[in-house]
Amino acid sequence: MKKYVLFTIFLLGYIGFSQEEDKEKIKALEASNNYTWDANKNLSEDKFVDAEVDYRKAISKSSENAAAPYNLGNAYYKKETYSEAFGRFKQAGEIATSKADKHKAYHNMGNVFMKRKEYEKAVEAYKEALRNNPKDEETRYNLALAKEMLKKQQDEQKNDENKDNKDQDKKDQDKNDKKDKNEDKKDGDEGDKGDKDKDQEDKKEEGDQGDKGEDKKEDNKEGDGDEKKEEKKQPNQGDQQQKQQPRPNQLSKQQVQNLLEAMQNEEKKVKDKIDAKKVKGVKVKNEKDW
Repeated sequence: MKKYVLFTIFLLGYIGFSQEEDKEKIKALEASNNYTWDANKNLSEDKFVDAEVDYRKAISKSSENAAAPYNLGNAYYKKETYSEAFGRFKQAGEIATSKADKHKAYHNMGNVFMKRKEYEKAVEAYKEALRNNPKDEETRYNLALAKEMLKKQQDEQKNDENKDNKDQDKKDQDKNDKKDKNEDKKDGDEGDKGDKDKDQEDKKEEGDQGDKGEDKKEDNKEGDGDEKKEEKKQPNQGDQQQKQQPRPNQLSKQQVQNLLEAMQNEEKKVKDKIDAKKVKGVKVKNEKDW
C-alpha cells in the first residue's frame, strides 16, 4: 500500500513537472514567434539590420521555431550572402517537423547550390525536397535543370582534362624532340671534332714524314756533295788516258794540215778562173739621166 502511494505521488510530481516544462516551451515558442513577426515586419520595411536582430532573438528563444531560421535564410539569399543563407536553410530543415517545412528548406538549399554552381549537390537537395513533396512542379523543374547543368559541367571538365593532357603530351614531345636534337648536335660536334683531330693527326704524321724525308734527302745530298768534291779533287785515271790517246774518229794534226793545204789550192784555182773572166769586162756609161 505504501509503495502504491509513493508511486502515485512520484507520477503526479512528474506530470506536474512535465506540464510546467511544457508551459515554458510554449511560452518560449510564443516569444520566438513574436520576434519572428517583428522581424518580418522590419524586413518588409527594408530594415534588414533590425530584422536580422529580431530573427536571431527568435532563434535563440526557441529551437522549435523553424520559420525564424528559414525566413532569415531568405533574407540572406536576397542579399546574395549565400553561405549564411545555406546555414539557416539547413537549420530550418533539421528542426522542421512537417514535410511541407522540410520541402521548402531543401528546395532553397538546392537554389543556393545552383548559385554556387555546385550542381551535383543541388541535384541531391532537390531530390530530398521532392521526397517530402513529390507534387511540387517547381522543384521538379529545378531538378531537371540541375541535372542538365551538371552534365554540361562534367563535359567541360572532361574536355579541359583532355586539353590539359594534350598540352602536357605536346610539352613532353617538344621536350623529347629538343633533347634528341641536342643529343644529335652533340654527336655531330663530337664527330666533327673527331674528324678534325684525325685530320690534324694525319697532317702531323705527313709533316713528320716530310721532315724525315727532307732530313734523309739532305743527308743524301750532303753525302753526294762530299763524293762529288772527292771526285773533283781526284780526276779519274780513265779520263787522263782518253786525253793522252786520240779518239777513233779524231784526225791527227798532220791530217788536218794536209786538208787545209788542199782547200787552199782549190780556192786559188777558183780565184784564177774568176780573174780571167774579168779581163774582157763591160763598157761603162758616164752620162747622167735627166
